Amino acid sequence: MSSAVIILTTLGESADGVALARTLVDERLAACVNVLPPMASVYRWKETVEHEREQQLVIKTTSDRVARIEGLFREQHPYELPEFIVLDASASVSYLQWLHESVAET
Repeated sequence: MSSAVIILTTLGESADGVALARTLVDERLAACVNVLPPMASVYRWKETVEHEREQQLVIKTTSDRVARIEGLFREQHPYELPEFIVLDASASVSYLQWLHESVAET
């Protein structure tokens, strides 16, 4: 059985984070995606310090879906180099069961 993971990514404030979240859930790549309210992000990009308003997506899925999500990001994510941070996660037995059922192929 694959393990639980959380993937973090950001989108610009004006991007449709809910649409990306819906795609991930509809395609059974994620069990749940939280789209957090806009925040300030300060980062270095191409030798310049940038300051932008962004929204954070917290994607709950399984380790066997990571490569497919990364592929989807290459095709659909609006950023040239999207944040793609994968964190190993522990969860209750019942939550893990729901997570696996939610991403299982039908």
